[in-house]
Amino acid sequence: MQCSVTRFCKSSRTAYRVSPRCTSDDTPAIPPLRRPLGVLEVPTTKTKTLSERSADFLNQEKQLEKRRHLVKEASTGYFYDLHMTRVHGGKTWMAPKVLIREDKALYFPNIAGYRLDNGTKGTTTQMCAGKVSVIAMLSTRMSEIHATSYTKSLNDLYKRHPVYQYIQINLQENILKSILVKIFLSSLRSKVPRYQRERYLVSRQNMEYMREPLGMTNSRIGYLYLVDENLKVRWAACADAKEEEEEALIRCTGVLLERHTTQTPPPS
Repeated sequence: MQCSVTRFCKSSRTAYRVSPRCTSDDTPAIPPLRRPLGVLEVPTTKTKTLSERSADFLNQEKQLEKRRHLVKEASTGYFYDLHMTRVHGGKTWMAPKVLIREDKALYFPNIAGYRLDNGTKGTTTQMCAGKVSVIAMLSTRMSEIHATSYTKSLNDLYKRHPVYQYIQINLQENILKSILVKIFLSSLRSKVPRYQRERYLVSRQNMEYMREPLGMTNSRIGYLYLVDENLKVRWAACADAKEEEEEALIRCTGVLLERHTTQTPPPS
């Protein structure tokens, strides 16, 4: 099975990929992902109560974390993200070769948006529960190309599996860009295959304090997350896919689907 998957990946290889190794002595090698990505809190669709928000405000650790984030943002230039795409195409870490252990994995946060097919509100928490999901975070045309480099072969293999789903989140935190996306929504809808529209969310959610936990440090590139049925991030990748990363995603997704199938009791 592994050999056939490898051949399948290589046959769909695109010409613009480059070697994961450095091509210049001055450019550092891309390090592997060194920590689980996600948040500690179990995601929920419920809005926090006044008492819960007050508790967060009085939580010293959370306030220190926000302060560190603001200091970091203040010291980062406006064109920093664009400049970083010149180094390895913006890739700052390599995806893991195997699944992140379930007991070490963190949760994918709840992200709300509007479905592309009918405009109704949807959330990742509701969509991902009980499913094996690959979630692509999109914000630019470049990020769309990145997501496709990981998922073209993957979707061809698993799109008919009843537990597998591919979710795309068009995240536009900038108000002007979000208005433009809304204006050209019909054009966007025509570019997305009909069967994918119900799992395509257009979101304006503020992700300022979620970017660091999710490793989304560059707003220009694409990020991909493999989320299990318990809403935990079991694998992640960024920027353009290397050959070994695409193969790892197919392999890890297959493992989760097989485990889900064997653990699910047959209908009575």
